[in-house]
Amino acid sequence: MKKNIQHTLLAMLIGVIGASQAEHANAAGDPKKGADVFAGECGDCHSPKEGKAKKGPPLFGVNGRKAASIAEFAYSDAMKQSGITWTPDKIDLYITKPKKLVPGGKMKYDGLDDAAQRADVIAYLQSLK
Repeated sequence: MKKNIQHTLLAMLIGVIGASQAEHANAAGDPKKGADVFAGECGDCHSPKEGKAKKGPPLFGVNGRKAASIAEFAYSDAMKQSGITWTPDKIDLYITKPKKLVPGGKMKYDGLDDAAQRADVIAYLQSLK
């Protein structure tokens, strides 16, 4: 009986680990899908091209960049003081609820609820080098 419980617990643990790995793999995102989501959700205000600002700063090379670091763009004081370095996790938090991560920021976007679409956008942004 004790061995049956141990085998059951081991099987459950393997299942949890496998599910966690599958979720992590899905979190990688698809840059091609992300380009489409970017165009529809972000493209009116942000350019994916280096040095081309719109209402918002260009997002070319954003991964690993410090927030408010493009000299030619007029950032909000809140963004300047945020201390953020744009990693995939921070980008995900920001595009989920911009005003929650940077209260007082200028971005007029309520956020993207769909986790898969956020993962795709992040994969797309990471491809812009």
